[in-house]
Amino acid sequence: MDRADFVQRFGGVFEHSPFIAERAFDAGAIREPLTAAGVHASMCAAFRAASEAERLGVLRAHPDLAGRLAIAGELTEDSRKEQAGAGLDRLSPAQHARFTALNEAYTEKFGFPFIIAVKGLTRDDILSAFETRIANSREQEFETACAQVEKIARLRLESLIPEND
Repeated sequence: MDRADFVQRFGGVFEHSPFIAERAFDAGAIREPLTAAGVHASMCAAFRAASEAERLGVLRAHPDLAGRLAIAGELTEDSRKEQAGAGLDRLSPAQHARFTALNEAYTEKFGFPFIIAVKGLTRDDILSAFETRIANSREQEFETACAQVEKIARLRLESLIPEND
């Protein structure tokens, strides 16, 4: 697979941040046959090697959970599926108001949206994590959010590169 094909296929794994796929490929660590674990390791190395400002940009590229982009139908297909899988597309008005308030408070405090790998979680699990993590320091939360971005990337890669490929 050449660089253009790799970036085309995997450039969206880190939300709106194809530079991660570009740098992973350019590092020479991408080997065929591609495996989710191998591509994930290479992309995470590129993400971790990025400057703090670049990683912050990746965090800021993520949408708010159940936020305005979801309401407007403007999420990426991956984000839409992930949020729908957790039931975030079926919130009651009270639940939506709670998510909105937490999103605003979190973004105000940390400067990036709350990020969590929602696969396998319920709305209540997500709200509980939201309420716990908002008490973190910025440093703690930056590291937690980066770890969640990497987890989301792994889940996305597992769907793109099934084990039986």
